[in-house]
Amino acid sequence: MASTADRILVAGRTCWQVPTADRFAVIIDGADYLRHVKAAMLRAQRRIILVGWDFDAGTTFEQGQTTLPGPNQLGAFLYWLLWKRAGLQIYVLKSNLRLLPLFDDLWYGITPVSLLNRFSGRRIRFAVDGAHPAGAVHHQKIIVIDDAVAFCGGIDLTIGRWDTSDHLDDNPLRTAYGPRHEVATAMDGAAAGALGELARDRWRAATGQNMPALDVAHSPWPRGLEPQLRDVEVGIARTLPALPENDEVREVEALNLAAIEAAEHTIYLENQYLASRTLVEALIRRLGERGGPEIVIILPRRSESALEIQSMDSARSALIAELWSADTHGHLGIYWPVTGNGTPIYVHSKVIVVDDRLLRIGSSNLNNRSMGFDSECDVAIEADSDAGRELIAQIRRVLISEHLGVPVADFYAAVPDNGSFLTAVETLRGDGRTLEPMTADVVADEAGPLAENDLMDPDHVPSSLTGSVRRLLNELAGWQ
Repeated sequence: MASTADRILVAGRTCWQVPTADRFAVIIDGADYLRHVKAAMLRAQRRIILVGWDFDAGTTFEQGQTTLPGPNQLGAFLYWLLWKRAGLQIYVLKSNLRLLPLFDDLWYGITPVSLLNRFSGRRIRFAVDGAHPAGAVHHQKIIVIDDAVAFCGGIDLTIGRWDTSDHLDDNPLRTAYGPRHEVATAMDGAAAGALGELARDRWRAATGQNMPALDVAHSPWPRGLEPQLRDVEVGIARTLPALPENDEVREVEALNLAAIEAAEHTIYLENQYLASRTLVEALIRRLGERGGPEIVIILPRRSESALEIQSMDSARSALIAELWSADTHGHLGIYWPVTGNGTPIYVHSKVIVVDDRLLRIGSSNLNNRSMGFDSECDVAIEADSDAGRELIAQIRRVLISEHLGVPVADFYAAVPDNGSFLTAVETLRGDGRTLEPMTADVVADEAGPLAENDLMDPDHVPSSLTGSVRRLLNELAGWQ
Protein backbone atom coordinates (compact mmCIF):
# COMPACT_ATOMS: atom_id res chain seq x y z
CA MET A 1 0.00 0.00 0.00
CA ALA A 2 1.22 3.51 -0.81
CA SER A 3 2.25 5.74 2.08
CA THR A 4 -0.16 8.42 3.28
CA ALA A 5 1.95 11.06 1.53
CA ASP A 6 1.54 9.22 -1.78
CA ARG A 7 -2.13 8.39 -1.51
CA ILE A 8 -4.91 10.32 -3.20
CA LEU A 9 -7.61 9.30 -0.70
CA VAL A 10 -6.74 10.96 2.61
CA ALA A 11 -9.46 11.34 5.24
CA GLY A 12 -9.91 14.96 6.25
CA ARG A 13 -8.29 16.22 3.07
CA THR A 14 -9.65 14.64 -0.11
CA CYS A 15 -12.49 12.71 1.54
CA TRP A 16 -14.54 12.51 4.69
CA GLN A 17 -13.88 8.90 5.65
CA VAL A 18 -12.22 5.82 4.11
CA PRO A 19 -14.23 2.90 5.50
CA THR A 20 -14.03 -0.64 4.17
CA ALA A 21 -16.67 -2.29 2.00
CA ASP A 22 -16.98 -6.06 2.34
CA ARG A 23 -18.42 -6.02 -1.18
CA PHE A 24 -18.25 -3.33 -3.84
CA ALA A 25 -19.79 -3.16 -7.33
CA VAL A 26 -20.10 -0.64 -10.14
CA ILE A 27 -23.51 -0.51 -11.87
CA ILE A 28 -23.66 0.90 -15.37
CA ASP A 29 -26.90 2.37 -16.76
CA GLY A 30 -30.36 2.72 -15.29
CA ALA A 31 -31.91 -0.63 -16.21
CA ASP A 32 -29.46 -2.58 -14.04
CA TYR A 33 -29.42 0.05 -11.30
CA LEU A 34 -33.19 0.15 -10.85
CA ARG A 35 -33.42 -3.64 -10.79
CA HIS A 36 -30.64 -4.00 -8.19
CA VAL A 37 -32.09 -1.25 -6.00
CA LYS A 38 -35.45 -3.01 -5.93
CA ALA A 39 -33.78 -6.37 -5.24
CA ALA A 40 -31.95 -4.87 -2.24
CA MET A 41 -35.07 -3.13 -0.88
CA LEU A 42 -36.91 -6.46 -1.07
CA ARG A 43 -34.45 -7.73 1.56
CA ALA A 44 -34.87 -4.75 3.92
CA GLN A 45 -36.00 -5.61 7.43
CA ARG A 46 -35.81 -2.45 9.52
CA ARG A 47 -35.19 0.74 7.53
CA ILE A 48 -34.79 2.22 4.06
CA ILE A 49 -33.49 5.77 3.59
CA LEU A 50 -33.86 7.32 0.14
CA VAL A 51 -31.97 10.60 -0.39
CA GLY A 52 -32.16 12.25 -3.80
CA TRP A 53 -32.47 15.32 -5.91
CA ASP A 54 -35.82 14.04 -7.17
CA PHE A 55 -38.21 11.11 -6.74
CA ASP A 56 -41.27 10.06 -8.70
CA ALA A 57 -43.79 7.52 -7.42
CA GLY A 58 -44.30 6.35 -11.00
CA THR A 59 -40.65 5.32 -11.46
CA THR A 60 -40.67 1.83 -13.00
CA PHE A 61 -38.04 -0.64 -11.84
CA GLU A 62 -38.21 -3.19 -14.65
CA GLN A 63 -39.35 -2.60 -18.21
CA GLY A 64 -40.76 -5.40 -20.31
CA GLN A 65 -40.58 -8.73 -18.50
CA THR A 66 -40.65 -8.37 -14.70
CA THR A 67 -38.63 -10.80 -12.60
CA LEU A 68 -38.85 -9.39 -9.07
CA PRO A 69 -41.77 -9.68 -6.60
CA GLY A 70 -44.01 -6.80 -5.65
CA PRO A 71 -45.37 -3.79 -7.53
CA ASN A 72 -43.17 -2.50 -10.31
CA GLN A 73 -43.53 1.22 -9.57
CA LEU A 74 -41.74 3.00 -6.74
CA GLY A 75 -44.70 4.45 -4.84
CA ALA A 76 -46.83 1.30 -4.80
CA PHE A 77 -43.76 -0.81 -4.05
CA LEU A 78 -42.82 1.16 -0.92
CA TYR A 79 -46.32 0.82 0.54
CA TRP A 80 -46.36 -2.88 -0.38
CA LEU A 81 -43.07 -3.34 1.49
CA LEU A 82 -44.59 -1.79 4.61
CA TRP A 83 -47.47 -4.26 4.36
CA LYS A 84 -45.03 -7.18 3.97
CA ARG A 85 -42.59 -6.12 6.75
CA ALA A 86 -44.24 -5.16 10.02
CA GLY A 87 -41.06 -3.68 11.50
CA LEU A 88 -39.91 -1.71 8.45
CA GLN A 89 -39.62 2.09 8.34
CA ILE A 90 -39.03 4.15 5.20
CA TYR A 91 -37.69 7.71 4.95
CA VAL A 92 -37.77 9.66 1.67
CA LEU A 93 -35.82 12.94 1.49
CA LYS A 94 -35.64 15.03 -1.67
CA SER A 95 -34.23 18.43 -2.54
CA ASN A 96 -36.93 21.07 -2.44
CA LEU A 97 -35.67 22.48 -5.76
CA ARG A 98 -36.60 25.98 -4.60
CA LEU A 99 -34.19 28.54 -5.98
CA LEU A 100 -35.14 31.76 -4.18
CA PRO A 101 -36.58 32.58 -0.74
CA LEU A 102 -39.77 33.86 -2.43
CA PHE A 103 -40.77 30.30 -3.23
CA ASP A 104 -40.17 29.22 0.37
CA ASP A 105 -42.65 31.89 1.47
CA LEU A 106 -45.25 30.82 -1.09
CA TRP A 107 -45.10 27.13 -0.08
CA TYR A 108 -44.47 27.47 3.65
CA GLY A 109 -46.90 25.38 5.69
CA ILE A 110 -48.87 24.00 2.73
CA THR A 111 -46.36 21.72 1.01
CA PRO A 112 -47.80 18.54 -0.51
CA VAL A 113 -45.36 16.59 1.69
CA SER A 114 -47.13 17.89 4.81
CA LEU A 115 -50.40 16.46 3.57
CA LEU A 116 -48.74 13.26 2.36
CA ASN A 117 -47.27 12.54 5.80
CA ARG A 118 -50.66 13.14 7.39
CA PHE A 119 -52.22 10.32 5.41
CA SER A 120 -49.30 7.94 4.90
CA GLY A 121 -48.90 6.58 8.41
CA ARG A 122 -45.99 6.70 10.81
CA ARG A 123 -43.80 4.07 9.17
CA ILE A 124 -43.16 6.03 5.98
CA ARG A 125 -42.11 9.66 6.20
CA PHE A 126 -41.46 12.18 3.42
CA ALA A 127 -39.49 15.41 3.66
CA VAL A 128 -38.17 18.13 1.38
CA ASP A 129 -34.81 19.50 2.43
CA GLY A 130 -34.69 23.28 2.53
CA ALA A 131 -31.55 23.38 4.70
CA HIS A 132 -29.36 25.03 2.08
CA PRO A 133 -28.47 28.54 0.92
CA ALA A 134 -30.79 30.39 -1.45
CA GLY A 135 -30.15 29.16 -4.96
CA ALA A 136 -28.46 25.90 -3.89
CA VAL A 137 -29.87 22.38 -4.12
CA HIS A 138 -29.18 19.09 -2.42
CA HIS A 139 -27.82 16.91 -5.21
CA GLN A 140 -26.68 13.77 -3.36
CA LYS A 141 -28.17 10.45 -4.55
CA ILE A 142 -27.91 7.87 -1.78
CA ILE A 143 -29.96 4.80 -0.86
CA VAL A 144 -29.24 3.05 2.46
CA ILE A 145 -30.88 -0.21 3.52
CA ASP A 146 -30.64 -1.29 7.17
CA ASP A 147 -27.36 0.66 7.41
CA ALA A 148 -25.88 -2.49 5.85
CA VAL A 149 -26.08 -1.91 2.07
CA ALA A 150 -25.83 1.42 0.29
CA PHE A 151 -26.03 2.74 -3.26
CA CYS A 152 -24.30 5.96 -4.29
CA GLY A 153 -23.95 7.53 -7.72
CA GLY A 154 -25.62 9.85 -10.17
CA ILE A 155 -29.05 8.25 -10.57
CA ASP A 156 -32.30 9.48 -9.01
CA LEU A 157 -35.36 7.27 -8.62
CA THR A 158 -37.38 9.36 -11.01
CA ILE A 159 -38.85 9.23 -14.50
CA GLY A 160 -36.60 8.90 -17.53
CA ARG A 161 -33.59 7.18 -15.93
CA TRP A 162 -34.20 3.68 -17.30
CA ASP A 163 -32.10 2.55 -20.25
CA THR A 164 -29.95 -0.43 -21.13
CA SER A 165 -26.31 -0.22 -22.12
CA ASP A 166 -27.35 -0.95 -25.72
CA HIS A 167 -29.00 2.49 -25.90
CA LEU A 168 -31.11 1.31 -28.82
CA ASP A 169 -32.72 3.90 -31.09
CA ASP A 170 -36.07 2.13 -31.21
CA ASN A 171 -36.36 0.69 -27.71
CA PRO A 172 -40.11 1.01 -26.92
CA LEU A 173 -39.45 0.30 -23.23
CA ARG A 174 -37.91 3.77 -22.76
CA THR A 175 -41.39 5.24 -23.36
CA ALA A 176 -41.08 8.90 -24.31
CA TYR A 177 -37.49 9.44 -23.14
CA GLY A 178 -34.32 9.30 -25.18
CA PRO A 179 -31.19 7.20 -24.64
CA ARG A 180 -29.39 7.95 -21.39
CA HIS A 181 -26.10 6.86 -19.80
CA GLU A 182 -25.73 6.55 -16.02
CA VAL A 183 -23.25 5.07 -13.49
CA ALA A 184 -23.61 4.20 -9.78
CA THR A 185 -22.10 1.97 -7.10
CA ALA A 186 -23.25 -0.50 -4.45
CA MET A 187 -21.41 -1.44 -1.26
CA ASP A 188 -21.92 -3.02 2.12
CA GLY A 189 -19.98 -3.27 5.39
CA ALA A 190 -18.57 -0.21 7.13
CA ALA A 191 -18.76 1.82 3.90
CA ALA A 192 -22.53 1.35 3.82
CA GLY A 193 -22.68 2.29 7.49
CA ALA A 194 -20.84 5.54 6.79
CA LEU A 195 -23.25 6.44 3.99
CA GLY A 196 -26.04 5.63 6.46
CA GLU A 197 -24.54 8.17 8.86
CA LEU A 198 -24.45 10.77 6.10
CA ALA A 199 -28.09 10.07 5.18
CA ARG A 200 -29.20 10.31 8.81
CA ASP A 201 -27.36 13.62 9.17
CA ARG A 202 -29.21 14.93 6.13
CA TRP A 203 -32.56 13.86 7.59
CA ARG A 204 -31.77 15.52 10.92
CA ALA A 205 -30.70 18.77 9.22
CA ALA A 206 -33.90 18.80 7.15
CA THR A 207 -36.40 17.80 9.84
CA GLY A 208 -34.76 18.16 13.25
CA GLN A 209 -35.49 14.47 13.87
CA ASN A 210 -32.84 11.95 14.87
CA MET A 211 -32.56 8.41 13.53
CA PRO A 212 -30.47 5.88 15.47
CA ALA A 213 -27.77 3.85 13.77
CA LEU A 214 -28.72 0.23 13.13
CA ASP A 215 -26.73 -2.90 13.84
CA VAL A 216 -28.23 -5.77 11.90
CA ALA A 217 -27.06 -9.35 11.56
CA HIS A 218 -28.12 -9.82 7.94
CA SER A 219 -27.00 -8.21 4.68
CA PRO A 220 -29.61 -7.05 2.15
CA TRP A 221 -27.07 -7.26 -0.69
CA PRO A 222 -29.17 -7.60 -3.86
CA ARG A 223 -29.40 -11.08 -5.30
CA GLY A 224 -27.98 -11.13 -8.80
CA LEU A 225 -25.40 -8.37 -8.26
CA GLU A 226 -21.92 -9.87 -8.35
CA PRO A 227 -19.42 -7.90 -6.25
CA GLN A 228 -16.37 -6.86 -8.26
CA LEU A 229 -14.15 -6.23 -5.23
CA ARG A 230 -14.14 -7.47 -1.66
CA ASP A 231 -12.61 -5.92 1.45
CA VAL A 232 -11.80 -2.65 -0.31
CA GLU A 233 -11.40 0.80 1.21
CA VAL A 234 -13.92 3.32 -0.11
CA GLY A 235 -13.33 7.04 0.15
CA ILE A 236 -16.46 9.13 0.68
CA ALA A 237 -16.09 12.71 -0.56
CA ARG A 238 -18.66 15.44 0.03
CA THR A 239 -19.51 18.95 -1.00
CA LEU A 240 -21.47 20.93 1.58
CA PRO A 241 -22.22 24.67 1.36
CA ALA A 242 -21.47 26.97 4.25
CA LEU A 243 -24.42 27.36 6.64
CA PRO A 244 -24.72 28.81 10.15
CA GLU A 245 -24.58 25.28 11.58
CA ASN A 246 -21.70 23.94 9.45
CA ASP A 247 -18.60 25.07 7.61
CA GLU A 248 -18.15 24.69 3.88
CA VAL A 249 -16.87 21.25 2.81
CA ARG A 250 -14.97 20.93 -0.51
CA GLU A 251 -13.73 17.35 -0.39
CA VAL A 252 -15.04 16.59 -3.90
CA GLU A 253 -13.00 19.45 -5.39
CA ALA A 254 -9.91 18.43 -3.41
CA LEU A 255 -10.26 14.83 -4.61
CA ASN A 256 -10.70 15.86 -8.24
CA LEU A 257 -7.64 18.12 -8.16
CA ALA A 258 -5.49 15.52 -6.39
CA ALA A 259 -6.52 12.86 -8.89
CA ILE A 260 -5.70 15.08 -11.88
CA GLU A 261 -2.32 15.97 -10.37
CA ALA A 262 -1.45 12.32 -9.63
CA ALA A 263 -2.27 11.00 -13.14
CA GLU A 264 0.65 9.50 -15.04
CA HIS A 265 -0.82 8.16 -18.30
CA THR A 266 -4.62 8.52 -18.56
CA ILE A 267 -7.37 10.76 -17.18
CA TYR A 268 -10.81 9.56 -18.23
CA LEU A 269 -13.83 11.77 -17.46
CA GLU A 270 -17.55 11.27 -18.00
CA ASN A 271 -19.82 14.08 -16.90
CA GLN A 272 -23.01 15.97 -17.56
CA TYR A 273 -21.17 19.30 -17.57
CA LEU A 274 -17.71 20.78 -18.05
CA ALA A 275 -18.02 24.20 -16.46
CA SER A 276 -15.56 24.34 -13.54
CA ARG A 277 -12.72 26.69 -14.39
CA THR A 278 -10.67 25.42 -11.43
CA LEU A 279 -10.76 21.84 -12.72
CA VAL A 280 -10.21 22.84 -16.34
CA GLU A 281 -7.16 24.89 -15.36
CA ALA A 282 -5.79 21.79 -13.59
CA LEU A 283 -6.30 19.83 -16.82
CA ILE A 284 -4.64 22.61 -18.81
CA ARG A 285 -1.56 22.39 -16.59
CA ARG A 286 -1.28 18.67 -17.31
CA LEU A 287 -1.76 19.22 -21.06
CA GLY A 288 1.26 21.52 -21.01
CA GLU A 289 3.56 18.65 -19.99
CA ARG A 290 5.28 16.90 -22.89
CA GLY A 291 5.10 13.56 -21.08
CA GLY A 292 1.80 14.32 -19.36
CA PRO A 293 -1.28 12.10 -19.31
CA GLU A 294 -3.78 11.68 -22.11
CA ILE A 295 -7.16 13.19 -21.27
CA VAL A 296 -10.38 11.74 -22.67
CA ILE A 297 -13.63 13.53 -21.81
CA ILE A 298 -17.13 12.18 -22.57
CA LEU A 299 -19.97 14.75 -22.47
CA PRO A 300 -23.55 15.00 -23.74
CA ARG A 301 -24.02 16.74 -27.08
CA ARG A 302 -25.93 19.48 -25.30
CA SER A 303 -27.80 20.01 -22.03
CA GLU A 304 -31.46 19.15 -21.54
CA SER A 305 -33.00 22.54 -20.75
CA ALA A 306 -32.74 26.02 -22.24
CA LEU A 307 -31.38 27.41 -18.96
CA GLU A 308 -28.65 24.75 -18.80
CA ILE A 309 -27.72 25.45 -22.42
CA GLN A 310 -27.42 29.18 -21.70
CA SER A 311 -25.35 28.67 -18.54
CA MET A 312 -23.54 25.31 -18.48
CA ASP A 313 -23.09 24.79 -22.23
CA SER A 314 -21.96 28.35 -22.82
CA ALA A 315 -19.33 27.99 -20.09
CA ARG A 316 -18.36 24.62 -21.55
CA SER A 317 -17.73 26.08 -25.01
CA ALA A 318 -15.31 28.68 -23.62
CA LEU A 319 -13.45 26.20 -21.44
CA ILE A 320 -13.19 23.61 -24.23
CA ALA A 321 -11.60 26.27 -26.44
CA GLU A 322 -8.99 26.87 -23.74
CA LEU A 323 -8.32 23.14 -23.46
CA TRP A 324 -7.82 22.88 -27.22
CA SER A 325 -5.41 25.80 -27.17
CA ALA A 326 -3.39 24.13 -24.41
CA ASP A 327 -3.21 20.75 -26.15
CA THR A 328 0.15 21.31 -27.82
CA HIS A 329 1.15 17.63 -27.50
CA GLY A 330 -2.01 16.00 -28.90
CA HIS A 331 -3.08 14.44 -25.59
CA LEU A 332 -6.75 15.56 -25.55
CA GLY A 333 -9.93 14.02 -26.89
CA ILE A 334 -13.44 15.37 -26.15
CA TYR A 335 -16.44 13.39 -27.44
CA TRP A 336 -20.18 12.84 -27.28
CA PRO A 337 -21.81 9.42 -27.79
CA VAL A 338 -24.47 8.59 -30.39
CA THR A 339 -26.76 5.65 -31.09
CA GLY A 340 -26.65 3.53 -34.23
CA ASN A 341 -28.82 6.07 -36.04
CA GLY A 342 -26.85 9.05 -34.78
CA THR A 343 -29.16 10.13 -31.93
CA PRO A 344 -27.17 11.77 -29.11
CA ILE A 345 -27.01 9.67 -25.94
CA TYR A 346 -27.48 11.91 -22.91
CA VAL A 347 -24.50 11.51 -20.58
CA HIS A 348 -25.61 11.97 -16.96
CA SER A 349 -22.81 9.93 -15.32
CA LYS A 350 -20.20 11.51 -13.07
CA VAL A 351 -17.03 9.44 -13.36
CA ILE A 352 -13.28 9.99 -13.07
CA VAL A 353 -10.78 7.22 -13.76
CA VAL A 354 -7.08 8.03 -13.26
CA ASP A 355 -4.60 5.50 -14.63
CA ASP A 356 -5.31 2.08 -13.14
CA ARG A 357 -5.21 3.72 -9.74
CA LEU A 358 -8.35 5.66 -8.87
CA LEU A 359 -12.05 5.34 -9.72
CA ARG A 360 -14.47 8.03 -8.54
CA ILE A 361 -18.24 7.79 -9.07
CA GLY A 362 -20.93 9.96 -7.53
CA SER A 363 -23.37 12.81 -7.84
CA SER A 364 -20.98 15.71 -8.46
CA ASN A 365 -20.78 17.47 -11.79
CA LEU A 366 -17.72 19.18 -13.24
CA ASN A 367 -19.24 22.59 -12.61
CA ASN A 368 -18.74 25.22 -9.93
CA ARG A 369 -21.90 24.43 -7.97
CA SER A 370 -20.72 20.90 -7.26
CA MET A 371 -17.46 22.15 -5.76
CA GLY A 372 -18.82 24.31 -2.94
CA PHE A 373 -22.46 25.40 -3.31
CA ASP A 374 -24.72 22.36 -3.76
CA SER A 375 -24.49 19.24 -1.60
CA GLU A 376 -22.79 16.27 -3.29
CA CYS A 377 -21.56 12.79 -2.40
CA ASP A 378 -19.01 10.77 -4.36
CA VAL A 379 -17.30 7.49 -3.58
CA ALA A 380 -13.85 6.44 -4.75
CA ILE A 381 -11.54 3.47 -4.60
CA GLU A 382 -7.77 3.73 -4.84
CA ALA A 383 -6.09 0.52 -5.95
CA ASP A 384 -3.60 -1.09 -3.60
CA SER A 385 -3.80 -4.58 -5.14
CA ASP A 386 -3.68 -6.24 -8.53
CA ALA A 387 -7.42 -6.94 -8.26
CA GLY A 388 -8.14 -3.27 -7.61
CA ARG A 389 -5.97 -2.09 -10.47
CA GLU A 390 -7.56 -4.57 -12.86
CA LEU A 391 -11.10 -3.52 -11.83
CA ILE A 392 -10.33 0.17 -12.38
CA ALA A 393 -8.81 -0.53 -15.77
CA GLN A 394 -11.71 -2.80 -16.70
CA ILE A 395 -14.37 -0.24 -15.74
CA ARG A 396 -12.65 2.31 -17.98
CA ARG A 397 -12.55 -0.22 -20.84
CA VAL A 398 -16.23 -1.17 -20.33
CA LEU A 399 -17.34 2.46 -20.35
CA ILE A 400 -15.38 3.52 -23.41
CA SER A 401 -16.33 0.33 -25.29
CA GLU A 402 -20.00 0.99 -24.59
CA HIS A 403 -19.68 4.47 -26.07
CA LEU A 404 -17.77 3.20 -29.10
CA GLY A 405 -20.22 0.34 -29.69
CA VAL A 406 -17.43 -2.27 -29.76
CA PRO A 407 -16.72 -5.38 -27.64
CA VAL A 408 -14.50 -4.76 -24.63
CA ALA A 409 -12.03 -7.28 -26.01
CA ASP A 410 -11.62 -5.20 -29.17
CA PHE A 411 -10.76 -2.10 -27.19
CA TYR A 412 -8.43 -4.07 -24.92
CA ALA A 413 -6.59 -5.32 -28.00
CA ALA A 414 -6.43 -1.87 -29.60
CA VAL A 415 -4.63 -0.14 -26.72
CA PRO A 416 -1.37 -2.12 -26.84
CA ASP A 417 -1.50 -2.21 -30.65
CA ASN A 418 -1.71 1.58 -30.87
CA GLY A 419 0.24 2.44 -27.76
CA SER A 420 -2.24 4.83 -26.16
CA PHE A 421 -5.79 5.03 -24.86
CA LEU A 422 -6.59 8.08 -27.00
CA THR A 423 -5.20 6.50 -30.17
CA ALA A 424 -7.32 3.40 -29.53
CA VAL A 425 -10.43 5.58 -29.23
CA GLU A 426 -9.64 7.31 -32.51
CA THR A 427 -8.88 4.00 -34.23
CA LEU A 428 -12.17 2.40 -33.16
CA ARG A 429 -14.46 5.37 -33.83
CA GLY A 430 -16.62 4.71 -36.88
CA ASP A 431 -20.12 4.80 -38.28
CA GLY A 432 -23.29 3.99 -36.37
CA ARG A 433 -22.97 3.59 -32.60
CA THR A 434 -19.83 5.55 -31.80
CA LEU A 435 -18.23 8.63 -30.27
CA GLU A 436 -18.41 11.89 -32.19
CA PRO A 437 -15.69 14.48 -31.53
CA MET A 438 -16.46 17.86 -30.08
CA THR A 439 -15.31 20.38 -32.68
CA ALA A 440 -15.34 24.14 -33.04
CA ASP A 441 -18.38 23.79 -35.32
CA VAL A 442 -20.24 21.69 -32.74
CA VAL A 443 -19.84 24.27 -29.96
CA ALA A 444 -19.92 27.37 -32.18
CA ASP A 445 -23.49 28.35 -31.25
CA GLU A 446 -23.19 27.68 -27.52
CA ALA A 447 -21.75 31.00 -26.35
CA GLY A 448 -24.24 32.90 -24.19
CA PRO A 449 -24.62 35.61 -21.55
CA LEU A 450 -24.78 33.24 -18.57
CA ALA A 451 -21.39 31.58 -19.06
CA GLU A 452 -19.51 31.34 -15.74
CA ASN A 453 -22.11 33.53 -14.06
CA ASP A 454 -21.80 33.49 -10.28
CA LEU A 455 -25.56 33.40 -9.74
CA MET A 456 -26.24 30.48 -12.08
CA ASP A 457 -23.08 28.51 -11.22
CA PRO A 458 -21.46 29.78 -8.02
CA ASP A 459 -18.65 27.81 -6.37
CA HIS A 460 -19.46 29.09 -2.88
CA VAL A 461 -22.24 30.82 -0.98
CA PRO A 462 -22.37 34.41 -2.33
CA SER A 463 -21.85 37.09 0.28
CA SER A 464 -24.66 39.08 -1.32
CA LEU A 465 -27.54 37.61 -3.31
CA THR A 466 -28.56 41.12 -4.34
CA GLY A 467 -25.11 41.78 -5.78
CA SER A 468 -25.18 38.52 -7.73
CA VAL A 469 -28.58 39.35 -9.21
CA ARG A 470 -27.39 42.85 -10.15
CA ARG A 471 -24.33 41.40 -11.94
CA LEU A 472 -26.55 38.92 -13.77
CA LEU A 473 -28.88 41.68 -14.99
CA ASN A 474 -25.93 43.77 -16.15
CA GLU A 475 -24.52 40.83 -18.10
CA LEU A 476 -27.88 40.16 -19.74
CA ALA A 477 -28.28 43.84 -20.62
CA GLY A 478 -24.85 43.93 -22.21
CA TRP A 479 -25.27 40.73 -24.25
CA GLN A 480 -25.71 41.45 -27.95
